[in-house]
Amino acid sequence: MYVIENDNTKPQYNLALEECLCLLGMRDNKSRFFMLWRNEPSVIVGRFQNTLEEINAACVEERGIHVVRRNSGGGAVYHDLGNINYSFVLPDFHGDFDFEFFTGPIIRALAKLGVQAELSGRNDLAIDGKKISGGAQFRRGGIILHHGTLLYDSDLDVLSDALRPSEDKFQSKAIKSLRGRVTNIKPYLPEPLPVMEFKRRLQDAFENLTPMTLDSDAMAETDKLLHEKYSTREWNYGNSPRFTERKKARFAWGGVESFLVVDKGIITECSFNGDYFGDGDYSPILSRVLGLAYTKECVAAALSGLDTHATFAGSTAEDIVTLLSPEI
Repeated sequence: MYVIENDNTKPQYNLALEECLCLLGMRDNKSRFFMLWRNEPSVIVGRFQNTLEEINAACVEERGIHVVRRNSGGGAVYHDLGNINYSFVLPDFHGDFDFEFFTGPIIRALAKLGVQAELSGRNDLAIDGKKISGGAQFRRGGIILHHGTLLYDSDLDVLSDALRPSEDKFQSKAIKSLRGRVTNIKPYLPEPLPVMEFKRRLQDAFENLTPMTLDSDAMAETDKLLHEKYSTREWNYGNSPRFTERKKARFAWGGVESFLVVDKGIITECSFNGDYFGDGDYSPILSRVLGLAYTKECVAAALSGLDTHATFAGSTAEDIVTLLSPEI
């Protein structure tokens, strides 16, 4: 596995570099990459989320916090220089969103440093029941990107202020505050370490890593993605969806919101936002519901037997019927 040394702390650059590694992996399905990196204060929004609903805009503006959308699904996370991010880019042998496969090496690396962490819920790592890491995945072109945060010495008060998670997420997990359910790794080390020393030791805890320097073509590709994608408001914020009917639900596989335009009782437009994982291809659902009468019976009949797992990982057709059906 190649390890990429990266000391840049601009989130737009780091996400562009990460996508460049994915493109390299798509071109050569034998390539495997690992990278540790840090960001300046940033909110990194999940691919399918509505950015303005995930951030505390006043806090973000006042503190000059970057807001950048990533390629993977899942929820918004806060990064600062006390947080270590990790990325794996591997051939996609599993064909599914498998978090345990990737969190295992992180758990083992932390254990070598004297920290006992465990997988918690869908995609988190925790110490003593408190979250220290959230993971997300992106799959395309025969590769899988798994990346995650490691709260080492982050400002948890700013983290709590910058994010604005939905109320239904708190209700579903019986959580009173975001600040109360996260913690830093640093207090759990046998001896406190500066963040860069922790980063170095964490990387050393992984075996069989081969250093690699990217060539000029890869760096040019990274620069292009930096300017044409990750630095644009269009990518990072997107356009607010048009709708006449807005539906929201939370399932074990994530929270999802649907935006429907219903004209004279017929569904003419449909879009989705949320902190779910999936391939981003909604066409199997849209081909069945666009032009459909907006009734429970019609929605249920149209989606009956449809395999929705690729679009919304972990979902069933019945879940999507529940989401899209009108109240009456």
